[in-house]
Amino acid sequence: MSVRVALAGLGWAGRELWLPLLREHGGFEVVAAVDADPVARAAFGEATGIAVHPAVDALTAGAVDLAVVAVPNHLHVEVAGALLAAGIPVFLEKPVCLTSAEADILAAAERGGGMLLAGSAARYRGDVQALGRVVPDLGDVRHVDLAWVRARGVPRPGGWFTRRDRAGGGALLDLGWHLLDTLAFLLGPARVTQVAGVTSDDFVNLDAWRAAWRRDRSGAVAADVEDTARGFLVRDDGVSVSLRTGWASHEARDVSLIRVEGSAGTAELRCTFGFSPNREPEPVLTVTREGTTTRLAVPAEEIGVEYRRQLDALAAMLADPGNRGRAVAAARPIVHVIENFYASARSARARRAEPAFQ
Repeated sequence: MSVRVALAGLGWAGRELWLPLLREHGGFEVVAAVDADPVARAAFGEATGIAVHPAVDALTAGAVDLAVVAVPNHLHVEVAGALLAAGIPVFLEKPVCLTSAEADILAAAERGGGMLLAGSAARYRGDVQALGRVVPDLGDVRHVDLAWVRARGVPRPGGWFTRRDRAGGGALLDLGWHLLDTLAFLLGPARVTQVAGVTSDDFVNLDAWRAAWRRDRSGAVAADVEDTARGFLVRDDGVSVSLRTGWASHEARDVSLIRVEGSAGTAELRCTFGFSPNREPEPVLTVTREGTTTRLAVPAEEIGVEYRRQLDALAAMLADPGNRGRAVAAARPIVHVIENFYASARSARARRAEPAFQ
């Protein structure tokens, strides 16, 4: 029997990503949608024949089995919290929340209502899973390099994605959440005790650096988020982590890099996360020991297959009451790192602005 799904949010992610995936998957049936924009509702209803509502209060636990929330970041907690309070299970992709206080709100809503499920698709990639199988052979892990740097991939300036009051942040929050979730998948969760980071915004307001694959319309409001973040973290298990995210750069291609250094060897995965067409030709996974580098086989996969795998896992997660509380527990250390990273970046900017001693 198919899981009856309501899709909350008809922006790019809702229309172009989740709707096709859900409709193609045999385990789900999209029975309703929600969006506050009457134009979006009318176009969606005409194109799909699916019932569309202006607010989530039109949904009931008796009519839908799951709500997939694809609204702007600043509405995640409001929309997901209302659905959970109504007893409707919710799937919420990254970022689960923007602050630790929002994590508390979601935890309270889940305790009194539906179950919250969340995830980041990168851990479902075949190359990331292949890297995960290698990590135990590296001995004691000492350091990890995490990077996701696009050549040209800035979301539409002036859209909600590049407004701090609606997105919560820029490239760090957008791309960094995937990287930090992947780190937890590879090494297990751990508290980060030290964070130092800086941000910059050299590209975010220049049209030449936009993400062409999103097909966004030009915006009229200047972006006020970072397009690049660089930082250094230390986990409470002693592992150090360098983190770099960038919506744009002077690189030729969009590259995602994970490098795990251990006492018995180093493993490196070079690939491209996400949907950009300007990507690495194929993922490359290598292991280096005592000066010898060996390339390991990784599966050749079509772009976006990790999202279908995420849906494959979702039905089983929904059926397991033991997953209650896990989404918030996994989100807390990630949002904690991001909060502290931005605090460090603000402090660095303030110090640069101070007048030099005469």
